[in-house]
Formats: sequence, structure tokens, C-alpha cells
Amino acid sequence: MTGPSTSMPVAGLVPAPRREHAHADLLVRNAKVFTGDAARPEARAVAIRDGRIAALGDDHDLAHLVGPGTKVVDALGRRVIPGLNDSHLHVIRGGLNYVLELRWDGVRSLRHALAMLREQAGRTPKGQWIRVVGGWTAEQFAERRMPTVAELNAAAPDTPVFVLHLYQSALMNRAAVKAAGFTRETSDPRGGQIVRGRDGEPNGVLLAAPSALVLYSTLAKAPALDEADKRTSTRHFLRELNRFGLTSAVDAAGGFQNFPDNYATVVDLARSGELSLRIAYHLFPQTAGQELADLKRWTEMVKPGDGDEWLRLNGAGENLTWAAADFENFSEPRPELGGYEPEFEQAVRLLLENGWGFRLHATYDETIRRDLAVFEKLAAEGLFPGGNRWLFDHAETVSADSLDRIAALGGAVSVQNRMSFQGTAFLDRYGAEDAAHTPPVRAMLDRGLTVAAGTDATRVSSYNPWVALHWLVTGRTVGGTALYPAANLLDRATALGLYTRGGAQLTGEQEVKGTLREGSYADLAILSDDYLTVPEEVIPGIESVLTAVGGRIVYATAEYEGLDEAVPPISPEWSPVAHFGGYQSGHGGAHQASLVAEAAAESEQHRQWRVARGSAPDTPPPFLDPCFEH
Repeated sequence: MTGPSTSMPVAGLVPAPRREHAHADLLVRNAKVFTGDAARPEARAVAIRDGRIAALGDDHDLAHLVGPGTKVVDALGRRVIPGLNDSHLHVIRGGLNYVLELRWDGVRSLRHALAMLREQAGRTPKGQWIRVVGGWTAEQFAERRMPTVAELNAAAPDTPVFVLHLYQSALMNRAAVKAAGFTRETSDPRGGQIVRGRDGEPNGVLLAAPSALVLYSTLAKAPALDEADKRTSTRHFLRELNRFGLTSAVDAAGGFQNFPDNYATVVDLARSGELSLRIAYHLFPQTAGQELADLKRWTEMVKPGDGDEWLRLNGAGENLTWAAADFENFSEPRPELGGYEPEFEQAVRLLLENGWGFRLHATYDETIRRDLAVFEKLAAEGLFPGGNRWLFDHAETVSADSLDRIAALGGAVSVQNRMSFQGTAFLDRYGAEDAAHTPPVRAMLDRGLTVAAGTDATRVSSYNPWVALHWLVTGRTVGGTALYPAANLLDRATALGLYTRGGAQLTGEQEVKGTLREGSYADLAILSDDYLTVPEEVIPGIESVLTAVGGRIVYATAEYEGLDEAVPPISPEWSPVAHFGGYQSGHGGAHQASLVAEAAAESEQHRQWRVARGSAPDTPPPFLDPCFEH
């Protein structure tokens, strides 16, 4: 299936006797190309030369671009889209830890999840932890519940197990409690709780109340990879993102991500040409009380735009000062923040005076209004925004008035599908009326705001962008709960635009990224299923069968297997990813299907038992997965 001039069988295309420099390096033909470009929305073939789109058209139009060195890929009638761009992804931190994590993303039953944990305990060496860190929620399981600490103890009696659940809580088995050093004398951290039994001893449950710091600081006690394995881990995480058609990401920095130390791995990969994903990154002050000093030091070291098309600095954030950050745990009341404005204003002034843009974490409208007041004060002085790009991240409960103020100040918004995973918790606390416009994505677009989409992976939501696109299109959680009326839903092309053009606008790269047109980066994905036409329930299961970044084939499977670049073997050998892979697509064979069916049956038996005793309604809950109704 490979040869000196083609990579797939190609009928009717004969290499033309033209000069080599005019020929394409890569030609994708026989495709349904969605370009994202209003001037030319569709094509059948894409020609790539020197990492850029050289031409689009029909197969016949581009036949003359095939030369002796052209690699030709037959899309076999599949949908081709611009490469996806996650506008809020913790990709740098995620890469440093990826091969250490047991991912429950996409797992359909708790029974299967616990079986994975039990099996991993058998291969994890002494001194290492099993970490389940984000990407799942109890709603995705047939059993509709979380594991218990007792189940973790049974699955892994001697190996420390840490299971993070959203922004809300973490579960630890006995071995993990001991490894973390928690005892009767350990004090609760501010904003968090170490839950204890009647004897006063920690029982393995950690609660964010409302701060998630207790969860993340405990996770940080687990052993880290050495430098060589961090490099390998990052390459495999980027390959996993390429698997879903991602070609770019905007890294939102985050806690426990120090600059420049924790950026060294991606810098090294960029220098050696081994990145398979374009990354625009931010810098996030790590220590409360030292934020201004950190920001000042960074403005003297680097400036936005430093780097190249593969790795470049985009600005500061998503926190500028810790005191201004609200917490996004919808199981807890909205936090009341203190008087953070004076220090916050100093941070914003410092950035603007040095030509830095920024992104700002803000979940609640109460926080957004206070931040906007600071920006409006600086705008009255002629300082804000001063030509610098800025945006709010998350903005779940932003009001119409605040959206108008954001628009007046030239801001943008980056939304994430956190409601896919926390929507039920939000419903329980605030009710359906408020949930119906949380966040008000359609209202943002109606005001002409730049809106980009992402996941906020990896510690809460899954990094699978198709789960997020499904949320934008259907307004449903991963468990099937409907959140939004039709007025707050997006059509598929608009949603895709948030994941392509939107992300490019946040980094000022909209002229070269986010659409397939002549001169733009040759970043594209050939999809397993046609996103624009498949039934809605199929969307979360879409993957790429071939992903190209700058014309390099960085991921390939199905008919194209073997066309992509090689990556080193996963190390360490006991890595959960080495055995289970990353996102569990549901194509894992009869074993998982059997476990799901058994779990669903047991769950229904338990519900009937509760009905018989009057402790449950005589109808199944409305959020049961449709696959269990037949």
C-alpha cells in the first residue's frame, strides 16, 4: 500500500512531468472537505506543499500537482475538517503525567473501571501509585454511582490508589492515605476537608469545600517521572490528542506548573522538531503573595509571540492573582471572595504596560462583574486593553449585561464543556431555569464576541473534543441529561468553528490556522464518521483516522496505519497507558460490553429492590443511557 510516489491506491492520477518544486508533498483526494472558509466552503481534494495548503479543488483539478515525490492519500469519501484546536487544555502538565494515569475516560461501567484498577495493581511496582485523574463522572457508568473506598481497598489492598472526581472530591484507599502521610493529627487545609471516621482517622475521602487545592496537593505527593520518561509521556499524550483530530491547543497553565522548569520538556521537543501538536502557552503565578513579583520577572524574561508556529508564548493566566479566582465546584455554594481588586489591578496594569495579553479564570458572573469594573477603570485612563488580546475562561453564569461590557472592551470568551460532567450538580443546586443558559454560548455569539471552545482537561473533563462538540450541539451531559433549550444550542458547523477558527483567534493566528485555504497551515483530520451528518449520539465516538499537522502525518489508523511518524515505546513498562491505552472508545470488544450489560442489569435489580421498599420512584431515572433501553 506504499510506494515511492503514493501511499494509497489512486485511480486515474498519473504523476505529471512537471518540475519537482511545483508538485505537492501530500495530496488528500476523494474527500468531503469542510474548509471552514466561507469563500470556499467545500472541496474534494487538498494539496499540501512545504507545510501549507497549496491548493484545493476537485481530484481532476489537482491531478497535475502529483509528482514522483508526492504522497497521495485516498480519503475514501470520508469527511475532512480543519485540525481541531482546544482553546483551554492543560496539555503541558497533562503530558508530564499522562503515562502514569489510569484513564477512565469513556469507560461505560464501574465494574469495568474497577477491573482495570485491579489489573493495574498487579503490575504497579512498590512505591508507585495508581492515579485516576479526571475525564470521568459517575453519570457515565451503567451503575450511576462512584466507587466506594471499600471497593478501592478490595481492588488494590497494598498499592496506593488516588481517584479524582471532578472538582468535588477524591477517594483514596488505605495504602494511599498512609503514603500521603494523613493521620488523626493532620489538619484540614483551608477550603478543603479530610473526612474522618468516628475514631478520628482519615477514611479515604477528600472534599473540595470549595477549593480543590486539597485534591491537587495530595496528588502532587505521588512520585513523578524522570526527565526521559516525561519526554516520552508528552509525546504519547500529544499522539493521543492527534487521535481525535487535534492539531493545536492553547495551554492554560495551572497549578503546579512552574515556569520555566515544567515547560522544559515541550521546549526540548519543539527544538528537536518532535511536537505533533501546536501549542500556545500561558504563564500562571504559582504562589499566593508572590504573583506580582512573578509577573514582573516574566515580563523581563520573555514576551508574547516568542517562539514559532509550533510553540509560542501567548500571555499570562488563567490566574493573575490567587485571591481573584473563584472555584468551580458546583456541589458547593459559590465562594465569596475577599477584596482582591487592588492587587488584581496592579497585575493587570503591569501586563498591559509590558504589552502582555491574558486569560482569566472566572466561573461566576459575580466575579466577572468585579473584574470588569477594574478593566473599565483602566480603560477610562486609556490603558485597557491597549491592543492586547484578553479573554474570560469558563464564564458559566455570565449575565447579558456582563457580555455587553465584555464586548465593549474588546474581550473574548473561551467556553469548556464542564457542564457535560458537572451539569447534574449544577441542576441540583441552582435549578433548570438557571442551567438552561449556563453558559449562554448563543448569546455570546449573537453579540459578535469571539468565542472559542475547549475541554479544560485533563483533571476534570475528558480531553476528547467530540464529547465537547456533542455538548455544544445537543446540550446534554455525558449521562444524557438535557440542560439547554434549542435557543442555546449550536448547529454543527458553528460548533466546529468554535473548535477551529475560535481557538486561532485567541492566539492571533486566524490568518493561518482554523480554516483550510491556500496559504494556511496544512493542519487537517480525516474523520472516522461524518460529523456533519451522523446521528447526534454518534458524535462523541468520532475519531480521526489520519491527522496531519503542517503536512506531517502524525496519527494514522485503519487503512492508513503505518503512514504516521513513529514514537518511542511507552516507558515505564508498567504504565497503565501501555496496557489500556488512553480514552476508552467503546470498541474494546466483547469483554467491556459484557461488563456493561451485567452492571446495567445489577443496577436495575438494585433499583427494583429500592422501589419495593418505597425508597425509589417506580420509573427509571430519565438520564439512563439509551443503549440500556433495548
